[in-house]
Amino acid sequence: MKFRDLYQEAIIGLTANKMRSILTMLGIIIGIGSVITMISVGNGAKDQITSSIESIGSNLIAVSPGFQRNTSPVSSGRGGAQTLTTKDAEAIAAEVSHIDAVAPTVSKRYQVIYKSQNTNTQVIGTTDAYAMVRNMEMESGSFITNQTVGSSARVAVIGPTTRDDLFGEGGSAIGQTIKINKIGFKVIGVTASKGGSGFMNQDDMIYIPLSTMQQVLSGDSYVSNISVKADEEKNMAQAQSEITALLLSRHNISDVASADFSVANQSDIVAAASAVTNTFTMLLASIASISLLVGGIGIMNMMLTTVSERTREIGLRKSVGAKPRDISLQFLSESIILTFLGGILGVIFGIILAFIISNFAGIATKITLSSILLAFSVSALIGTIFGYYPSKRAAKLNPIEALRYQ
Repeated sequence: MKFRDLYQEAIIGLTANKMRSILTMLGIIIGIGSVITMISVGNGAKDQITSSIESIGSNLIAVSPGFQRNTSPVSSGRGGAQTLTTKDAEAIAAEVSHIDAVAPTVSKRYQVIYKSQNTNTQVIGTTDAYAMVRNMEMESGSFITNQTVGSSARVAVIGPTTRDDLFGEGGSAIGQTIKINKIGFKVIGVTASKGGSGFMNQDDMIYIPLSTMQQVLSGDSYVSNISVKADEEKNMAQAQSEITALLLSRHNISDVASADFSVANQSDIVAAASAVTNTFTMLLASIASISLLVGGIGIMNMMLTTVSERTREIGLRKSVGAKPRDISLQFLSESIILTFLGGILGVIFGIILAFIISNFAGIATKITLSSILLAFSVSALIGTIFGYYPSKRAAKLNPIEALRYQ
């Protein structure tokens, strides 16, 4: 049987009962659309997290307290681990090669009040080097200086989100006094917006001198983490190794496996985040693919019904010389065409759904060619697999018994 004849016969067979074909195809459309949408959500989340990590600074090495558990360069707090001090940061700055700046930080959340407005946000106690380490720019005013750290000044630099929460959108904050944990701080600067979300949202933070944080708010000499900026990306591994060796020596630890700190560079953090989001994406795609399986079962059910309804037709075709292979190809082609059309419409549906989610739900999405090809390939495979049994069943029908079928 020629391809053109096969195609025409398949179209005639599918259009004989249009509503049933459309409803069967709907399962494939929803399945393909769901897979593409879920993968696009996962890819969007991956790009957003990677962008947020990269925005916190370049050539960044993060030193965190505790036993190799927290590799986040912007830890929201030190929890119960108290193993790093400002002396460790000073030693890193003095003894480790290939670094441009070192910024120890103490990080905690506090209630912040200005007149009748209040917000609960992250307060970072740090030094003037923090701006260089994190590639921070100022929208207005100035950042923390050596003088403010040395004098334990009660001054604060706030992010634009915090500014908007306390003073209204675009409000004037410089020179105003805010209360952090009921203690007054004078606002001396507002940082430029860098975006981000969750614990990486640098727009919703307040920065105060490290000495003020330790003496007035936290009340101890420990730090939450130490951020180090390497001079070049190619030197990050060496700097990371030197930092590890230095801290092991300072903490009198001989076995690196027993270290009471962790050292991670930006590449490690991005790789770890990517691994998590890839797993998340696969989970979403796997859940969505269940609808594709249901759609495939629907196709098999429809084709078996079709074979039953067209038994006499099959017997007639065989009696005039049609081979089992021709009968098998006819029904298999109907199944493949059904899933092919469903795949095309499913791709369109998935793209539209991803666009709606991105623009109306505020969730980042990213559609890739690979996700479209994957979903489309799975669709074609389902059409072949679930159409195979009904086509073989049709091909094996005895022509004499088929002609007797009522």
